Amino acid sequence: MKTIFKALLSLGLYLATFIVVANEAGPARSELEKFASKMELFQAGFTQTVRSQDGSFQDQSQGHVWLRSPDKLRWEYTGDFPEIIVADGKNIWIYDVSLEQVTVKPQSDQATDSPLMILADVSQLDTQFQVTEMGEFEGMWLMELKSLDSESEFERILLGVDQFGVRMMAMEDAFGQRTEIQFENVLINQPAEADLFLFTPPEGTDVVGVAALPE
Repeated sequence: MKTIFKALLSLGLYLATFIVVANEAGPARSELEKFASKMELFQAGFTQTVRSQDGSFQDQSQGHVWLRSPDKLRWEYTGDFPEIIVADGKNIWIYDVSLEQVTVKPQSDQATDSPLMILADVSQLDTQFQVTEMGEFEGMWLMELKSLDSESEFERILLGVDQFGVRMMAMEDAFGQRTEIQFENVLINQPAEADLFLFTPPEGTDVVGVAALPE
């Protein structure tokens, strides 16, 4: 099952040579905060590439993503094995279209529910991560985020931002599996369907897990 809750690209090791002194007012942090301050709805296409610890190619997929501040997300993989992930503010729904199976779990307040949620609430960066500015690379300012939670599914996140917003996100797990996500055709605060962040399991699908009850 494809998932956005794993891994980082081999680029990360190369980038280690660019690390500079951590600075909350550094260019990556500043651009990220400016981007997040004006963002209510983020829409983009993406290409996701997964590599093993030795850098060998494992998988590549494409799709679309929508993020509404502060806690709603829709992530759709297209292609031969479509999958839909919806965070509705209470629960996370993962729908494997081919298997006709839905997995649901309560949505926590932590960024580990989805690294992309970082964009929705930058104020939580320092409570959840050790933040390090990593300099400039290919026209992007880079920021490394190391989780302060020992039980986090990923060990670090690498963000690439420029004056137009986030361009790249990458994650690395404890096993060295690496995933890079490149964003394209980014739209900010453009109209979107009202039901994007709602999910009802299609009739006939198997549902695994228990949803949190509405308050």
